[in-house]
Amino acid sequence: MKRNATHSFVHTQTVESFQDFVETPFQGNINAIAWKRTLDGDFAEIVQKLDVIENIKEISEQELYALQLSEQGQIARDTITNDLLLLKEHGASPVLNVIHYYERDEDFPLLPTDVYSFHVDRSPIPTETILCTYHGAASEIVPNEQATQKILIPSIKEELKKFHQGTEETFDSFCQEFFFDLHYQAHENAEIMNLGLGNIWKLAVDHPTSQVLPCLHRAPKEIEGEKRLLLIC
Repeated sequence: MKRNATHSFVHTQTVESFQDFVETPFQGNINAIAWKRTLDGDFAEIVQKLDVIENIKEISEQELYALQLSEQGQIARDTITNDLLLLKEHGASPVLNVIHYYERDEDFPLLPTDVYSFHVDRSPIPTETILCTYHGAASEIVPNEQATQKILIPSIKEELKKFHQGTEETFDSFCQEFFFDLHYQAHENAEIMNLGLGNIWKLAVDHPTSQVLPCLHRAPKEIEGEKRLLLIC
C-alpha cells in the first residue's frame, strides 16, 4: 500500500482563497476540495503551552487568548482564530482539538469502527466535513475506486453474520445500526493521500441529496510524542 503518494487525485480540487473554498461545489468525481496554504507561525508552541494531558481536548478561544506566546506563537494563534471566525461566519461550527490519540474500537477487531479506519461520514441533512491539521500527523484520504466497503469482503461479511445472528432481511439495518457499513478497506496498491499541514479541506458526506460519492478518510497514526492540533466541523 502506497502512502503519501504524489499521484494527482482526480477526485480532489484545490482553490486559492476561502471565498473560492466555500463557493466551489462538489461535482462529478470531485469529493474533496482544499484551500491549499503554507502557514507562518509556531503551532508547536501552542500545543506545548496548552499542556493537554487528556487523550483529546476541545480548546476554547478563551484558552487560546490566555496563552503567553512568542511572536511566532502569536502569528499561529491569529491564524487559528481567523480560521474559526471565517468558518463561523460561513455558518459552520468549528471545534479546535488537541489530540493525543483517539479511542480504539476493540469490540469487533475484524471490523473496527474507530476513526483510524477509512470511513465515510453520514448525515440526514446536507452538510460537509471540514478539517485542518495545524500540527502533528495529518488526516488521509483514499480514492473511492481504490477501496472496498468492508461489509462486502466475504471473510468479514461471514463473521458479521455470525455476530448478527439474525435474518438476511435484517442484516443491512444491523450493519447501519453499528456503523459497519461506513468503513472501507484500502486496496493493496491504493494511493493514500496525506492532507498536509495548514490546508483547509472539505470532504463530501453521505447525505440524501449528495451528488457525489462521500470521501473516504481516516485519522492518521499519531507521531510518537507529538500531539495533533486539529480544527474540525
